[in-house]
Amino acid sequence: MPLTADAAGPALAAPVARLAWLDALRGLGTVAVLLEHLLPWFLPALRPYWFNLGIYGVLVFFLVSGYIIPVSLEGRGDVRAFWISRVFRLYPIYLLVAAAVLLMAFWLPVREEVPRDLSAVSAHVTMLLDVVHLGGLADTMWTLSYEMVFYLLVTALFVGGRHRRSGTLAVGFGAVAVVTGLVLSGPLLTGPWPAYVSGVLFVAGMVCLISGRFRTVAAYVLGVMAVVLLLFGGFVPWFGAAILAVMFTGTAIRRWEQGSGGLLPIAATTVLVALAPIWSVNAGWWWVRPGVWLTTIALAGMTFAGAMALRHRRLPRLLVRLGLISYSLYLLHHPLLKIVYAVVGDVRAMQPVVQVSLSAGCVAVVAGLSLLTYRYVELPMQRLGRRVTQRPSAGDSANSPPSVGVSSVRPGSFSLPTG
Repeated sequence: MPLTADAAGPALAAPVARLAWLDALRGLGTVAVLLEHLLPWFLPALRPYWFNLGIYGVLVFFLVSGYIIPVSLEGRGDVRAFWISRVFRLYPIYLLVAAAVLLMAFWLPVREEVPRDLSAVSAHVTMLLDVVHLGGLADTMWTLSYEMVFYLLVTALFVGGRHRRSGTLAVGFGAVAVVTGLVLSGPLLTGPWPAYVSGVLFVAGMVCLISGRFRTVAAYVLGVMAVVLLLFGGFVPWFGAAILAVMFTGTAIRRWEQGSGGLLPIAATTVLVALAPIWSVNAGWWWVRPGVWLTTIALAGMTFAGAMALRHRRLPRLLVRLGLISYSLYLLHHPLLKIVYAVVGDVRAMQPVVQVSLSAGCVAVVAGLSLLTYRYVELPMQRLGRRVTQRPSAGDSANSPPSVGVSSVRPGSFSLPTG
């Protein structure tokens, strides 16, 4: 019998039935990202360079988001309920971390990549940071930009009844990644105005999606906005397109599993994503060199496939538990590592035993704090979101076609790293 969240103890009890193998993937992906940030500062001799731990972790995240987010939306059959759950899932700990970083600014300056004007406020409200070429208060917030783009695009596709073309979308974004890599080296939509315009459209669109008024128009506008920003406003256009290709690959895998799609689009997208950065005009980073990039993609794909193959078996309890607190762990760890580094100094110059001890201590503190924020911030807000969802609105079921082709799950989303 596979370990489920409910078996993990009362402190980690999930609000709804969960899929343990997805939680295990969440835990593994978050640990990879944590190590990518910890090792260079604390144990540089152990950092691997034949693949990129951080990109490996976020690719696993994005595959799982693609696999489960359409299930969450289609299973609900209700755009309003989906977005209320997203708001109460994403924003509480996100805003808490943002506030903590701002408070720490009296001691540790905010990153230079964060503008000191209202464009940063707008970008953080929408979470579209990376696709409006602005830095986040916490370094790891950049991935949330692509999660949000995916949610907006999937919503538009669902409202328009075109959400089942996952394989075609995966191949399409893979091809776009190759082309944009050849012709674009940075954003075409420059300056602060993409952040301002997207902020206004996002807030107005969310009001429409949740209230039910002008929901179809709002979904289309937000979906188009998301794609335009992804391709023309992001720091690295080919990378944004490749991420969307990976996420729709996760959806295509789900549809293949349910018998409503084939494996050919999955294979084709894998090849396109693997090729995307090889000839790109900004392929100088070490982690997009052909060997490192291909190895990272292969490891992420094999990890997802292996977990999927073992989904009916007992899974490591630790990974499942880490998966439950992974969103908190993902957002908290980098600011906390910065604090430790500022207090103790350059750990790299210390003795190995000190490096190991400090590393273990940091991981323990981050995990403990993440458990607390999961229990006292995330879970209560998710429960509140479910109560709000149950309240009727003027457009509760408007423009919400029935689900076809993907089996439903109980309301609750398992996306990565945002749960």
